[in-house]
Amino acid sequence: MRRRALLASAVAAVTAFGLTACDQGGDGDKPVAEVSGGTAAKPIVTLDSPMEKPDLVLTDSQGAKYDLLEKTKGHPTLIYFGYTHCPDVCPLTMANIAVAVKQLPKAEQKDLRVVFVTSDPERDDPAALKKWLGGINKDFIGLTGRFDTIQAGARSVNIGIEKPVKKKNGDVVSTHGAQVLLSSPKDDKIHWLGMQEATSDNYTTALPKIIKGQNP
Repeated sequence: MRRRALLASAVAAVTAFGLTACDQGGDGDKPVAEVSGGTAAKPIVTLDSPMEKPDLVLTDSQGAKYDLLEKTKGHPTLIYFGYTHCPDVCPLTMANIAVAVKQLPKAEQKDLRVVFVTSDPERDDPAALKKWLGGINKDFIGLTGRFDTIQAGARSVNIGIEKPVKKKNGDVVSTHGAQVLLSSPKDDKIHWLGMQEATSDNYTTALPKIIKGQNP
């Protein structure tokens, strides 16, 4: 990390945006996701003060080093923290984004960076990320690495994630923020948040403007 996460950001991560607890059932029960914390009136929110993108150097789904700041510089970028075993929230969010991306002209699709950072690196190795994202959009970028590095990067942008916990019945619970970070190519800062309620239609409407650095 080239910049140290502020303590205030760590606290805000738990309170400002809310967390999604994804319970991957290991005993045959249907997995569930619960959301706590604040709610948003709009599915795509414009921040009062833009944030710097998380300063992360991780490993991509090809097994190569990936410097997020360097690789996304000058490109409109969507960043989401989640995990491939998530039963509902993560696949739905990424699928909604994938539907919207397909509506863009080819040149804009090529310019856009969609980055999925795992909150469960112990299970999400490069091969797992490649397989999972390949079923959604093969051009999406999957990143994995040390959990503490990922957690610090998430907290630097007020996204809370907690280390997955295995319960006595075998279920694995992973808690992570459900917001999509949307950055402008004009200044490489995060100006917008896609909330959990955002649909494919919301992203379809918002992305053409975001790609130009305009408020959706």
